[in-house]
Amino acid sequence: MAHHATGTPAEWLKARKALLEREKQLSRLRDEIAEERRALPWVKVDKTYVFETPAGKKTLAELFGKNSQLIIYHFMLAPGWDAGCSGCSFLADHLDSANQHIKHHDVTLMAVSRAPLAEIEAYKKRMGWQFDWASSNGSDFNYDFHVSFRKEDVEAGRATYNFAPTSENPGEEAPGFSAFYRDENGDVFHTYSSYARGNEEVIGAYMLLDFAPKGRNETEIMDWMRRHDEYEDAPARKSA
Repeated sequence: MAHHATGTPAEWLKARKALLEREKQLSRLRDEIAEERRALPWVKVDKTYVFETPAGKKTLAELFGKNSQLIIYHFMLAPGWDAGCSGCSFLADHLDSANQHIKHHDVTLMAVSRAPLAEIEAYKKRMGWQFDWASSNGSDFNYDFHVSFRKEDVEAGRATYNFAPTSENPGEEAPGFSAFYRDENGDVFHTYSSYARGNEEVIGAYMLLDFAPKGRNETEIMDWMRRHDEYEDAPARKSA
């Protein structure tokens, strides 16, 4: 960065206007992709999934509440883990700010993990989040949506992630988003899922860093990032 090119204001403006055209192309492409996403065929969910929530057991249809749309973040927190995935925690820090708006726009946003509800609630309290978070423990939900992996499937080469066989051991858990629609008859349809870097645009901190002179400034993805209560200048963590 110390040897980065410099120029006059006129040179900067010329280069900036050229870049603006590329940015506009990207915006238009993003709109086109969003339209294609909405045009995907919907798949009816016939299997019954039951989740543990603070309000008791709920089916997938009941997770919608009063809304017709449901977005689930597949948060990496397996039974017995001391803490949730740090990358998922980074993303989850952005959910409450979005949720205060989209919950008024016919969308229910929540997280789902395989950890028992008590472990989820303890980590949620530690991190200070408000969004709803349910446990899929004991159901096939995470496995059917390809964000949790049984050892025998990994060993047999049957494990898939991001719509392809995994090229390496994926571990127990992986992140993702899945979207669902509930019609007037109460039937639920799977409309969309996204995995890996497909989740990245939700992370507003990354979008801001892309404005900065050094960009994301990382050697490997998220190598600098910590859970928000683990930075050196973070407030002292309250005991549970």
